[in-house]
Parts: sequence; C-alpha cells; structure tokens
Amino acid sequence: MNVAHVSGSLVERDLFDADHDAFRDTVRRFVETELQPYHAQWEKDGIVPREAWLKAGEIGMLCPTIPEEYGGIGADWLYSIVVIEEITRANVTGPGFMVHSEMVAPYILAWGSEDLKREWLPKMIAGEAIGAVGMTEPGAGSDLKAMRTRAIRQGDSYHIDGQKTYISNGAQCDLIVLACKTDPDAGARGVSLIALDADQPGFERGRRLDKIGLKAQDTSELFFNDAIAPVANRLGEEGQGFGMLMTKLAQERLAVGVKGITACEAALRWTVEYVQERKLFGGALGDMQNTQFVLAQLAAEIGQGRVFVDWGIRRFMAGKLNAVDASKIKLLITELNGKVVDQCLQFFGGYGYMNEYPIAQAYVDARISRIAGGANEVMRQIIARDLFRRN
Repeated sequence: MNVAHVSGSLVERDLFDADHDAFRDTVRRFVETELQPYHAQWEKDGIVPREAWLKAGEIGMLCPTIPEEYGGIGADWLYSIVVIEEITRANVTGPGFMVHSEMVAPYILAWGSEDLKREWLPKMIAGEAIGAVGMTEPGAGSDLKAMRTRAIRQGDSYHIDGQKTYISNGAQCDLIVLACKTDPDAGARGVSLIALDADQPGFERGRRLDKIGLKAQDTSELFFNDAIAPVANRLGEEGQGFGMLMTKLAQERLAVGVKGITACEAALRWTVEYVQERKLFGGALGDMQNTQFVLAQLAAEIGQGRVFVDWGIRRFMAGKLNAVDASKIKLLITELNGKVVDQCLQFFGGYGYMNEYPIAQAYVDARISRIAGGANEVMRQIIARDLFRRN
C-alpha cells in the first residue's frame, strides 16, 4: 500500500507497516463518524463531551504506547502519529487527546511510582480519566524557571499553592501533572513534578478561556489553595522536574511538528480542490498561472517539511532526537503552517473568512502552534545557543 496516499502526504513515506495502515483505517472511520459530525457544535459549546473520550478509549486511540500491563496495547509511537495525523487531517481540533496521550501519560509512565501507574494509566487509556499538564502561569510561560506555584512538604504530603493558566483539558481533567517549586531559591533545580488528583480539596477550576481558535478544546485557569498531594505522587526525585520537562518537551515539539505538517497538507488539498471548481473571469481559478505557481511553491515546501518531520520521527523512535533538532522541527513547521493557511485562505476570497469553510478554522487554529510547546523565539534561542557553542 502507498502510505503516502493513506496519510495525505505529498511525498512517499515508508514509516508504516500493514498494522499501522489497519489502525489508520479504524481511526479514520472513527474520526469521520464519531468526531467530525459533532465538531461544529463542540466549537459552540467550548468543550468536547466525555462520551467522545470514552469512545476513543474503546478503539485504542488514547495512550496507545502504554504497555499491556497497564491496560494499553503496547504499540510503538507510530500509532500515536496515526492518531495525530488523522485528527488533524479531518480538521478536528477539539479533542485534547495529544496532551493526554503524548504529554501526561508519558510523564506518569516514565517517572511515576508503580502504584500511581496502576491507578491512573488504565483509566487514561479507557478515557475514564482525562489528563492535563500544569506548567504555564500568568507570569511564567516559556520561562519555566520563573514559575511561582509552591509545593511545601509537610510529612508525607505536599501542600500546593499557586495558579496555572492556558491549561488544555483544564475544565475536565481528573489528573494534573503539575510543575511546582519545591525549593524557590534553587532556580531550575527547585522545580518538581507532582501528579495531583483533581478531586483534592483546595483545587479549583477557574473560567474556561475564550480563545480566537481551538474553541472546542477546553482551556482553563487552575487555582491551588493548600491543595494536598501525597509525596508518593511526586514524579521522580525532588528538584528533577525541570530536567524531566526538558526531556519530554522534545517529544511534545515533534508532535507539534507532526500536527503542523499534516495541517499544511490538508489546507493545500482543500485549496487545490476549491480552485478547480471556482469559476472566475470565464475560467477556473486553478487555471491561472499565479494560482498554480503559489500552490506549486507551497507543495514543494510542504514536501520538504514532511521529509524533515519524518526524519525527526525516525530519530525519536531510535532514541536519538535531541532538544535542538526538535526545536528546529517545531520552529520551521509551525512557521510554515502559518504561511500555508494564510496563502491558501486568500484563494477562497470572502468564503475563506467564513467559519463554515475549514480553511477559516485552520487559519485561526494554526496561530497557537507558534506559541504552544515553547514560543518560537525560545526555539530560536535554543538553536542559536547550540550553534554558537559548537562554533
């Protein structure tokens, strides 16, 4: 099978085998029948109902890489790639599955205690528990060392005070991987990660935030006023949280790249279809040289981006993707995503400004990718620091 056709890519891809293709078929059918028809309503509601999470859990879409001993299918990371690609290809941006599966679950699996893993991972896989990551604060975004949320140890518990904002899945989360300062005077070495049960007294959800895009994906403020978590819920050792974040941020940034390049491919596909149908000055918009040249240029750049992303996937699968290369992928692909949706929207004219057209949603949804997972200015700083250190 030509997997390039299955995934919608512009280049030949040899990452996937027959099992991945079969899983892709299952995921695609699910997205088309259980997510896509309801997404417009979820955009209005500002949230994806839990029923959708439970259904996704039933077919193995959530946390597919978690080992069987914790209720998962123990698949390789390409299964996660399939989920990200198929949701993005369909322009279904509401379900916060990527945060849940690619950020929260890996932290629990890598550094959680055995009891913590057995308590939470099976529920996350089934969609019975929704995960969130609490990193960003009103005064600390990409600069994680500046966070002010405190976790003070008292006996066998941590008492947590502070505030987080822009938290994806925040309105419904059952478990929060929370970045806290356990030693406020130690800078990056004072950051620890604690898994907090959202049912704990002292935890309060703030308002659901009104965003310009990703409207179906609930994003909230979170408040902690003497919220208590057992010491056993700490991930790894105290003070090692910043290093853990840096380790997993490479995976997150690669996932952002996967999502971004798939969004580029989808936007180009919609536009090519549209310009062949749109009549203008007695002919098709697609027959005009400017249309063909602009779309040809985008196709070449998207193909180049896909090769880079797939290279990153191979590096990650081999355990060789470093923070600098992940930053390069995130930077280039998210910048390209912004360019593609902007230039493609132009061909739709006034129709492109209407929410009923997928290109309009893709246009506003793409903007956050240059901020989330670390602002692109931070990506440039990471790349430059490595460049000048080596030279």
